[in-house]
Amino acid sequence: MKIAVATEGNAVSGHFGFCEGFTIYEVNDKKIVDKSLITNPGHKPGFLPKFLREQDVNVVVSGGMGARAQELFNENNIEVVVGAEGPCNDVVDKYIKGELKSTGSVCTEHEHEGHCNE
Repeated sequence: MKIAVATEGNAVSGHFGFCEGFTIYEVNDKKIVDKSLITNPGHKPGFLPKFLREQDVNVVVSGGMGARAQELFNENNIEVVVGAEGPCNDVVDKYIKGELKSTGSVCTEHEHEGHCNE
């Protein structure tokens, strides 16, 4: 399984579309076996769900995400977890343990980056 975390520095980004990159975790038998960072190729409507699907991502984690993006991820058979906060490694560990649940947070203010996970 591959988990993509919208990343700012070492922490989960408040909005996946405007994050600096995606930390991709490869998980096997509930253990992280590989981790890499992919620079965000840019925020274009409908692009990132397809882009991450091409990276074989199964789960995307972010602080917040727009409703349409969440729909597109679901259409690409990628689970969406929103409302996450904190260091990426800690968040992925929680997901692996079944302790990370999506809050259903939906971003509506794309111009006001930083308010998406409230």
